[in-house]
Amino acid sequence: MLDDMFSSVNTLKKGLNASWLRNEVISNNIANVDTPGFKASRVQFEELMAEAASSGGKLEMAVTNEKHLKGSGPESFGEVEPEIYTDRTTSTRLDGNNVNIENEMVELAKNSIEYYATVSKINSEFRKLNTAING
Repeated sequence: MLDDMFSSVNTLKKGLNASWLRNEVISNNIANVDTPGFKASRVQFEELMAEAASSGGKLEMAVTNEKHLKGSGPESFGEVEPEIYTDRTTSTRLDGNNVNIENEMVELAKNSIEYYATVSKINSEFRKLNTAING
């Protein structure tokens, strides 16, 4: 019963954690803008949640070999975790660094907006619960 009452808050919490992680990754990219050979990192979360939603809340693992374990992936939205990956496919400068400071600043601003929108939504969910409890 309590799990159902807080399911939307728990899902929003996952989004909030992903935004926080994304902020740390973007900040690291910005800090290393002048580091030769540095490759920018990104956080993948929304795509994983969309995949979970399209499979009815169940994520199925791709099995490309008969020795692979089946069903070892996240079972629901609650098990989806943000993933950090490094973009090694591009190089925007001669020193091998692929951090574009303008893109990073745009992503940082976008992420801040998403973070505060998620905080606002969580606050709204708690106001609803408060209204239901107090009448």
